[in-house]
Amino acid sequence: MDWTEKYRPTTLSEVRGNDTARDAFHEWARTWDDHREAVILYGAPGVGKTSAAHALASDMGWSVMELNASDSRTADRIETVAGGAAMNQSLTSTGRQLVVLDEADNLHQHKDRGGARAMTKLVKSAEQPVVLVANDFYEMSRGLRNACRDIEFRDVSKRSILPVLRDICRKEDLEYESDALEAIAATNDGDLRGAIKDLQAAAEGRDRITEADVSTGSRDRTQDIFSLLDAVLKEQSPEEALRTAYDTDETPDDLLQWVEDKVPKVYEGDEVADAYGYLARADRWLGRVRATQNYTYWRYATDNIAAGVAAARQRDRSGWTRYGGAPYRSYRDSTRDYVAERIAESAGVSTATARREIMPFLSVMTHHCKNRGLTVRMVARYELDAEHVSFITGSGESTNKVQDIVADADERREQAAVDHSGGAFAGGDAGDGPDDDADGDEADADGSDEESVTQATLGGADESDDGDEDDRAADAEAAADDDQQSGLGDFM
Repeated sequence: MDWTEKYRPTTLSEVRGNDTARDAFHEWARTWDDHREAVILYGAPGVGKTSAAHALASDMGWSVMELNASDSRTADRIETVAGGAAMNQSLTSTGRQLVVLDEADNLHQHKDRGGARAMTKLVKSAEQPVVLVANDFYEMSRGLRNACRDIEFRDVSKRSILPVLRDICRKEDLEYESDALEAIAATNDGDLRGAIKDLQAAAEGRDRITEADVSTGSRDRTQDIFSLLDAVLKEQSPEEALRTAYDTDETPDDLLQWVEDKVPKVYEGDEVADAYGYLARADRWLGRVRATQNYTYWRYATDNIAAGVAAARQRDRSGWTRYGGAPYRSYRDSTRDYVAERIAESAGVSTATARREIMPFLSVMTHHCKNRGLTVRMVARYELDAEHVSFITGSGESTNKVQDIVADADERREQAAVDHSGGAFAGGDAGDGPDDDADGDEADADGSDEESVTQATLGGADESDDGDEDDRAADAEAAADDDQQSGLGDFM
């Protein structure tokens, strides 16, 4: 079991290294009925902000409703879930429920569709205490900051880290050299969570740790995550990849983001679909953690992220891979979110379902735009631009292939609009040719212009843009096969 969860503080008195912040937080809770303000806990990762929130709830006898802003950024989600929790009475005897919104500094993103505004409105009217947890205070909107109290959690000093490490060693019957714990505390530079992870890694398979067992190099988290990506996606067995994941100073949520974002840069074809299947399972386990606050489920998420994705690999890779930068912003606030939202709107499913269950199959089916006809229909259906096509297919955004596909998709949408306009664009009869008559009859028979436009956009009578008859037959055969396996019938 992950020691950071096993030894998570259960009361505020156990929160180390931030006495001033801890006391201010307790005072906020004790007097909440008088001021009824929300509070922002902010500071670097690993300093105990979220742990302090749960410890406070335990001290006060409050139940907890925790949400992650990365998954709950829309106005509807904030109002439905967080708003419901903040307005309703708790089931506990105290009648209080602590609403905790983690990663609240993500609410400002332009794709949030009103999430920041909804949260600002919520904290001003909440009938229950609300805690916002953030790494960067100034990444939050001014309105939200002004509506809340704020408490800063500072880096945990080496002097405060050492007693925690000694206490864990005692509870684990682990002997140690003092210099070993000193080295761990110094290496982590104020990150208590990272220090505990390093201690657990050093103790694996040992009943005593020495200074020689501890890496004393300066912690480089970016290098750590790139080593993990190589291990999972290119080099190591599932068992070895899992051990590497446990040695990496990232939470399972962070590991999921990194691996999910980088899979298409290494894997191909069936490997991608299988990998995303494991990542979808990991995401479900993380959802259970958020719903139940049972952090023992973290290990099942890590199993799927590391061992599962490594098991999906059909061959090992060598050499250097250009993974690019952190996925933290790129796949949350731009291309990935946009594509998922477009698919969700068209398919009538949630954005999460589109992201986890449809996008991986689209990526495989249109890989490098090899199935050109299918790719054109996808782009037309979801109104995608070159950057979105590049994201899904793995082809370069500026290549002629992608640009031509986008142009063909635009023509298909325009033609579909004309075909089903009822003559509004032509200034005369709607049926200028056999294709128009056929489409018009279909629309009349169906009784739904919107459905007819969808059908024409994806697979109307005129398929000349997609190549010769053999290409269309191959497309249809591939589409039928994928439809049976992936449940993408509405796309096909």
